[in-house]
Amino acid sequence: MEFLYLFIGLVIGAIGGGYFGKKLSADEQDFQRLEQKATESQNTLEQYQNEVAAHLESSATLLAQMNDTCTNAMQQLDKSTQLLNKAKFEANEQPFFSAETEAQIRANPQKTKASKSAKDTALTEPPRDYSGDPSGLFSDEKQVVTNS
Repeated sequence: MEFLYLFIGLVIGAIGGGYFGKKLSADEQDFQRLEQKATESQNTLEQYQNEVAAHLESSATLLAQMNDTCTNAMQQLDKSTQLLNKAKFEANEQPFFSAETEAQIRANPQKTKASKSAKDTALTEPPRDYSGDPSGLFSDEKQVVTNS
């Protein structure tokens, strides 16, 4: 009988051991799967942090370059402004026309106005090569317009 009890205990132990082993094995697999996911997530986070750090570093260098470029542009604008102001003072020292030409212009202001009025009267007359009689394509201008 002892043998029978031993055999029944062995069968019950084997069934229980298999059940608990399988249950613990599934939990262990879940733990390993979750641990692998956590490791992947941590690696992804580290990679993202490295990318963001590299992006911020490149942005900082670009902004520094932009600052240098703007500083150079402002310096060039200041130099140009100073040169223009200096050129204004120099331009006032030297007249556009010579003194003789300016004296002639001041002495004869009426001649320029008279020549303008002569041009205005000449514009009311037709040009000398103007023909009063239509010819060629322009002679039947009214017929072309009425046909279309």
